Amino acid sequence: MQLVDRYQQAIGDLLYKVRTTQRENIEKCADIFMETILGGGKIYLSGICHGIEMDIIRRGGGPVFYKKYDKDTTELKKGDVVVVSSVSGRTKPVVDFAYDCVQKGIKVIALTSMEYATQVDPVHESGKKLYEFATFTLDNCAPAAEAMLDVEGIEAKFGAASGFGSDFIMWSITASLVEKMLKAGYVPGILKSANYADGMQYNKEIIDVHYEKYGY
Repeated sequence: MQLVDRYQQAIGDLLYKVRTTQRENIEKCADIFMETILGGGKIYLSGICHGIEMDIIRRGGGPVFYKKYDKDTTELKKGDVVVVSSVSGRTKPVVDFAYDCVQKGIKVIALTSMEYATQVDPVHESGKKLYEFATFTLDNCAPAAEAMLDVEGIEAKFGAASGFGSDFIMWSITASLVEKMLKAGYVPGILKSANYADGMQYNKEIIDVHYEKYGY
């Protein structure tokens, strides 16, 4: 089997594992997000697996209520939620930030690999890894050390897993959240593509105005 076929099969297996092991967690996280939004809080996405958060912030077909966390400009408040990511669960800047948030009463949703995190030692002075203190944790199902495939002639394994797993989880949470909100009588603002037809005007005049008024 060619490497491309092995890679595609591995990704299919990864997403299947996420579907079969994280469904309950996805629904619970959607509930947390809904409670946050309807309570007047905001949902901020910090760096997720080297930039995956940008696949869902201000995207056509995506909700307006996700905001990018910026350490220089974002002022987190009690009632807000911040989504953070460390595949190993011990990335020091991420763990430091998440730990500080929890101490201040900010809810922290963590995306991590439980297989990876349970095989490494913590680096935070608390002696804890991300999943051990986060408000809620989702497993992106990446293998320990991230990569999926052994390739003859290469010492390191090939093919990172956490980005696909985390992106799949975030969009799955969003699908559940949108459905829950609609059933409860709240219509979330969903953006159109800014580069198609009246997308930019629609987003500015309808969706952004709706968000400023209702917070979703």
